[in-house]
Amino acid sequence: MAHLQSIYRGLRLIGLVLFYYIFSIGITFYNKWLMTDFRYPLFMTLVHITIIFSLSAATRRILHSWTGKPRIILNWADYLQRVAPTALATALDIGLSNWSLLFITISLYTMTKTSAVLFILFFSLAFKLEEPNPLLIIVVLLISGGLFMFTFESTQFNLEGFVMVLLASFLGGIRWTLTQVLMQKAELGLQNPVDALYHIQPLMFIGLFPLFQYNEGLRLSTSDKLFRVTELSPFLHSVLALFSGGLLAFGLSFSEFLLVSYTSSLTLSIAGIFKEVSTLLLAAFLMGDKVSPLNWLGFAVCLCGISLHVGLKACKSKKTLIGFLKIEAQL
Repeated sequence: MAHLQSIYRGLRLIGLVLFYYIFSIGITFYNKWLMTDFRYPLFMTLVHITIIFSLSAATRRILHSWTGKPRIILNWADYLQRVAPTALATALDIGLSNWSLLFITISLYTMTKTSAVLFILFFSLAFKLEEPNPLLIIVVLLISGGLFMFTFESTQFNLEGFVMVLLASFLGGIRWTLTQVLMQKAELGLQNPVDALYHIQPLMFIGLFPLFQYNEGLRLSTSDKLFRVTELSPFLHSVLALFSGGLLAFGLSFSEFLLVSYTSSLTLSIAGIFKEVSTLLLAAFLMGDKVSPLNWLGFAVCLCGISLHVGLKACKSKKTLIGFLKIEAQL
């Protein structure tokens, strides 16, 4: 029986990781493909936000009908003070990430986004969510050195796109740190990611809309992609493409939730390492991204830094568990 349970857990883990990979890798390539023809990344992000909010609201209603328990609804004070900073950082992170795909390859995008670990680490130390460790200096040097090697003399390097995705990574560090703080506050009742998504999306839309209006509003209103169509077929194609991307975005959030719920955030971090490798290989073979031996070496160095960081988290989790078990034994 125990042997069968181990097999079941192993198969479930493989299934959850593959589920996460499909949506995470899929949305990156899908967005890149979509923006070859539909060059309005901020509008696309707003559509995704709207779809995620609608699906999370529907999920909350289904859960309410299934369990009979009312879902959490924050008061305005907590909503604006606690959720708004997280929502703004999330909106700008995702918006700038999608925007950068207009200028850079998936390879450079994937590699630069790994620098988010540095910013998450920095803000985790600043918010005292992470304890200082001398080995963290090695993590920083490996990731930053690997990023430099990957971008050094890159034939497909674009400064504008690189700055965008680097800024997105910086905002991603703020985003995930604030998200962790938000979801760990038991009094807010947002431990369930579906409830967190439901509360965050409206403020994300409000935060990103002025940037969309400034950069894309006039161009989109006068384009033949949506608002000045002359034929029905291209219009339906654009709507279907945007809606499909929104489903992928919701699927990514949901798959991350499933993976963390049934395993741990450490498993998600480890799965993320292999996801970056898979994305880079697919970009080289499917999209024709040019990656030199020095760039591959830089990627390997960066992965060593991320792996060391994951290993440190694993050791910390193990020590915490052992300490908890000792306390339980004494009681």
